[in-house]
Amino acid sequence: MPQLVFILAFQALTSLQISAEKACQTSEVSTLKEEIRMLNNKLLIGEWKVMHLRAHRRFRLVPNLELSLEHKKNTSENISEPSPTLPSTGGSLLVHDKDCTELYDRLKPGSGFYRIKPKPLLEPFLVYCDMDDGAGWTVIQKRINGKVDFDRKWEDYKNGFGNFQSSKDEFWLGNDHIHALLSDGENVLKIELMDWNGVRSYAMYDRFRVSDEKDKYRLHYGMYSGQAGDALSGGANMVEQWSASHNGMQFSTRDQDHDRYLQGSCAAENRGGWWYNRCHAANLNGRFYRGGEYKAKYDNGVVWGTWRGLWYSLRHTAMKLRPSSYMDNIGSGGGPVE
Repeated sequence: MPQLVFILAFQALTSLQISAEKACQTSEVSTLKEEIRMLNNKLLIGEWKVMHLRAHRRFRLVPNLELSLEHKKNTSENISEPSPTLPSTGGSLLVHDKDCTELYDRLKPGSGFYRIKPKPLLEPFLVYCDMDDGAGWTVIQKRINGKVDFDRKWEDYKNGFGNFQSSKDEFWLGNDHIHALLSDGENVLKIELMDWNGVRSYAMYDRFRVSDEKDKYRLHYGMYSGQAGDALSGGANMVEQWSASHNGMQFSTRDQDHDRYLQGSCAAENRGGWWYNRCHAANLNGRFYRGGEYKAKYDNGVVWGTWRGLWYSLRHTAMKLRPSSYMDNIGSGGGPVE
């Protein structure tokens, strides 16, 4: 009988230990997720500082002073919708964030769709804010399933197109909106890539700029860092760069040809709007081919030539922006990392 009591007591103690371990594991999971987010952010900051040390440049803080009317978050869809404009007398003024970094600093929300207002005289517009990769990224392009046709005309690329409802939606934010986001201060572009085996890579560019429509949304960018190779600069050698570098190129669509290709239209051949040269080493708005490797008359897939080559169409891409000053703020302890 004492032996039976001992066995039952031992089983009860074991059960309590297992329950305690499970409770600790649940608590530890959320802690580990936050630690992973912070470590990812520190990795980006480290790469960013190495880039600037190489170029012998200092970080420059750009104060954010812009305010506007109202910001109301729809928590069920993670979308912030604007309310009617408040009258000039009476009522309280609320902030309308100029980008996703300002939104994160103010509310610490999760990733999702929110309305922002980069300029005082600009109407608010909807963007996807990535708050998981160090937080504060404004996404300007996403390809994930091929459901949205990116072979569009100038007006579509000017105003933006696609679906803006869930994290699985594809879209182009719009060249006017992209220009508005980039017109103040310096910004970082991060390009995320994934192949059909689930392997991921990325490329980052500092001093990323896009001019206005009068200059046909001309592209400029600075130093590259990352793992996927510098496809925006055309490749490793001078011949590739002469024909495929996208730096300084104007935007082209199938109805507005501003490339340097004299034998035809890069946008028409490559099935998307982009900053084509003669023609490209990167074509993230190209035709969505399933399965990776593809055969076609032109290398018109969703490609990043320095990573998987021109004849491999990627499964997922995203282009996202964040102010350069935000990287410095985080690195010095003044940003969202607590």
